[in-house]
Amino acid sequence: MSATSRVQDTEPVEPTGSTEPTERPAPRESPGLSTAPATDLLPTATGRRTRAAALELLRPDRSLAVRSGLVLVAATAVGLLTQPLLGRIVDLVTDAAKGTGTVSPSVLTLPVVLLAVVALVQGAATSLGMSMVAKLGESVLARVRERFVERALNLPADRIERAGAGDLTARVTDDVARMSEAVRSALPELARSSLTIVLTLVALAVLDWRFLLAALLAVPVQAWTAQWYVRRAVPLYSRQRVATGAQQQQLLETIGGADTVRAHLLEDEHTERVADRSREAVGLRLRGVRLVLGFYGRLHIGEYIGLVGVLFAGLVLVREDAVSVGTATAAALYFHNLFGPINAALVLLDDAQSATAGLARLVGVTDLPVERETERKAVRGTAEAPDDAFVSVHAVSHSYTTGTPVLHDVDLALREGEHVALVGTSGAGKSTLARILAGVQPPTHGRVRAADRADGRPAAVLVSQELHVFAGTLADDLRLAKPGATDEELRAALATVDALAWAEALPDGLETVVGEGARSLDAAKAQQLALARLVLADPLVAVLDEATAEAGSAGARLLERSARAALDGRTALIVAHRLTQAATADRVVVLEHGRVVESGPHERLKDAGGAYATLWAAWSGERDAAPAHDGG
Repeated sequence: MSATSRVQDTEPVEPTGSTEPTERPAPRESPGLSTAPATDLLPTATGRRTRAAALELLRPDRSLAVRSGLVLVAATAVGLLTQPLLGRIVDLVTDAAKGTGTVSPSVLTLPVVLLAVVALVQGAATSLGMSMVAKLGESVLARVRERFVERALNLPADRIERAGAGDLTARVTDDVARMSEAVRSALPELARSSLTIVLTLVALAVLDWRFLLAALLAVPVQAWTAQWYVRRAVPLYSRQRVATGAQQQQLLETIGGADTVRAHLLEDEHTERVADRSREAVGLRLRGVRLVLGFYGRLHIGEYIGLVGVLFAGLVLVREDAVSVGTATAAALYFHNLFGPINAALVLLDDAQSATAGLARLVGVTDLPVERETERKAVRGTAEAPDDAFVSVHAVSHSYTTGTPVLHDVDLALREGEHVALVGTSGAGKSTLARILAGVQPPTHGRVRAADRADGRPAAVLVSQELHVFAGTLADDLRLAKPGATDEELRAALATVDALAWAEALPDGLETVVGEGARSLDAAKAQQLALARLVLADPLVAVLDEATAEAGSAGARLLERSARAALDGRTALIVAHRLTQAATADRVVVLEHGRVVESGPHERLKDAGGAYATLWAAWSGERDAAPAHDGG
């Protein structure tokens, strides 16, 4: 099988200048629990960058944005004819009363009919415009989600680990939900309310410029109120999002490590940590409530100042015969009609600020640089590895946190078709080295060289003990590894790993819906499913990171047979949870404290009296002492 080589650059990736990293103090460490992920949350974009990103997201739908804006302008303008028509009715009634003391119904027919027409036209145009704005918002929201998911899936694994799953989960759930709510309801209504405010002020000027001046008495108070609110709301909502992410991360750490927490009697300490994060989040939410209440109190002052000004101007102008009573009535109705749009706009401004804070957190992730494949390519046969090496790492070191390396100058080369077992005590760096060799995790320093496939499919595939069964049919789950696979290919892959019998025994065979909310699979079946995906992906290099560890002793031998069958004929690195896997490998590599201390065949290392011999003796003793039910 022909291959070219890929060299992976190892300079650490730094955030771009468009984002502001958000950090919080590291919590105290607990035995058996990693606290590193909570110390370096993913960045949040600056306000300027967020606005630029919003314009970029709108650009593909410029035409729709213009059309929807024009329709809403027309709908709002038609609606503003209501107040002059009501004023006309007042004038007709006043004139008729002066002449005869009675009002003929025929006098009112035309303005009443026109009011009905205005209502119908405004309703239809508003409905059309709002639907167009909603469509625009959904397009933008879909674009944000696609960019976020694409970038999140391509972030270095250590960057996600430093931030913690809670931070990323909060962004893809809470922040996206806030944006969805804003796009579907708040933003269309905000656009309509803003247009109503602007066009109503224009209509006041058309009636008489002095009405507009009187109405503008409210503007300084309203402008100061809006400035006062926005200046406090944007950082407050950003802090709320960060606090929510920290709260979720702490919950994930505590619940995910519940066994270790209980084993070390740390229940009270972790409960207090969760309480601290929750108190911080609740406190920020209460500050938000107080901010909104203060905002409305100031806003009402401005509204009534403006209303008094318009009524007083109407009184003066009517006395001077500058305007009719109907015109003054229309002006008062115009300004009173502003109460609803202004209140709505500012209520929705609250949602918009919250959505903007969420967008800033999403843009902070989408702006993170991702190492490109083209930047990692180089010519096969570099000096760092033997000429016959199929995959290699050279002088690889890695740290998840500065000053705490987990790997130190590791050199490792796998020849084509070779099976290498990686063993060592817990914390030796086995999983980190496996992920680096598989290309999932870029190293902090050093180089990785692996074979490339001409068809563009993955050259290396990692199967770990962290299993996931995707929601959908079993066939769809398998086709994630090979989208065009036929049913015969799926069955062949399942048969290879001894999983075809139980798969066909499911209620609907390969069409049985599995995953969350559907039929669950136990750990052994889920791992066989992952191994079947490995067979379908047909990588040049397979990396198994303790892939049989979750099965328990009852299924261990079955999974080891499945793993051997899946690895047959390929180059493989096996992080060995059970040393029986090491005994059958072509070569064993021993890691201690992030360094390779031994490398060689099983028998030679077992007899050498070194680190591997110690591990083997301990393993053999535990195995001999275990009950004799460890079967497949």
